[in-house]
Amino acid sequence: MLDQVDNARVTVGAQNTTGNLKDPFDISKAPLKHLTGEHFEVKATEGEARSGTLHTPHGSIETPVFMAVGTRATVKAVINEDLDKAGCQILLGNTYHLHLRPGEKTIAKMGGLHKFMNWKKPILTDSGGFQVFSLAALRKMTEAGVEFRSHLDGSKYFISPEKSMEIQMDLGSDIIMAFDECLPYPATREHAVKSMELTERWLRRSKEAMTRKESMLFGIVQGGLDLDLRLKSLEQITNVDLPGYALGGLSVGEPIEMMHELVRKVAPHLPKNKPRYLMGVGTPLDLILAVDSGVDMFDCVMPTRTARNGTIFTWNGRVSIKRQEYKEDPTPLDPECDCYTCLNYSKAYLRHLFACGEHLSAQLNTIHNLHFYFQLMERSRAAIREGRWAEFRDFCLTRFVSRGGTVGQKAAPVISVPKA
Repeated sequence: MLDQVDNARVTVGAQNTTGNLKDPFDISKAPLKHLTGEHFEVKATEGEARSGTLHTPHGSIETPVFMAVGTRATVKAVINEDLDKAGCQILLGNTYHLHLRPGEKTIAKMGGLHKFMNWKKPILTDSGGFQVFSLAALRKMTEAGVEFRSHLDGSKYFISPEKSMEIQMDLGSDIIMAFDECLPYPATREHAVKSMELTERWLRRSKEAMTRKESMLFGIVQGGLDLDLRLKSLEQITNVDLPGYALGGLSVGEPIEMMHELVRKVAPHLPKNKPRYLMGVGTPLDLILAVDSGVDMFDCVMPTRTARNGTIFTWNGRVSIKRQEYKEDPTPLDPECDCYTCLNYSKAYLRHLFACGEHLSAQLNTIHNLHFYFQLMERSRAAIREGRWAEFRDFCLTRFVSRGGTVGQKAAPVISVPKA
């Protein structure tokens, strides 16, 4: 099992060597007061792991943070009160889907996305790039932007960096993502180079077009799985002064070990006084490894999608609630969890709801999974602040590697979980 942990760790804690690239942001030995940007301050570090605070017009966000995905101005199966009680600090909205329906102008007339969905905390919106580029058979890309047909009714649309900024400004997002090309996997080096260069040009156009002072614009590092290109893209993107930066184009089908290795080698080179966002990632193991590499922000549909499919994340591994062995199990999903679901319902009842196809099944499972993800980040923050990150990281790696891959099997015996 220790070999499994070592492999998953991808040499966690090893020196981040990246060839001869000079890191202009290498201020790791500087006092924490020098790790403070206009909107972000690092409060504590251990190794590359950081705990900080990101300030937005709708409140401050403690990092590392996991963002729940509210694609169409709602997180599937739950209401805002559920999100608040679970510990959600910030939501992610989807520019592509909201542009198609109901349209950003409608949302703007309703007072912006916050008022439209009655969410009082921060919102980050993606640029729409990932969704547009996933429509390979329905799109045409030029230097100007991307022409595509709606997956809903086939109607024609066009999104450029300027249009993406216009949409996101109308939505009133706290954090706006620059329009970029999300490289598919696999891709040739030639394609990766062209995509990287286009992403830089589109970033500069995005910055010029983003005039809403209340919002922060984040740039996105691309470059595929080629380390040299990733570092080149990082240099290009961070040469544009912005409040934050993201790693995009990962978790798109590449071997998971390659993603972990790339994040480990690239993330520490991002500016240390700006928030770092790993887009579309991932499992609890992915999050712990990325936090260890210095990443601050995450989003993924993983906890909500798996919840609706009956897969539950716990501190003792994954639980497949549909299994027959839970038919008469009176215990909660996770004895260590204090979410609404675990405090009130048994595995037997949750299995019954899932087997009957009840809507309540998706709600209760989603409440638990989101609470687990938020709690994972809360305990990560506490461990970093208290100087015990390495201990907490190794605990999580052991648990998530040895039990996280056994989807569909009964959870392991109860273990003692480090508290926040």
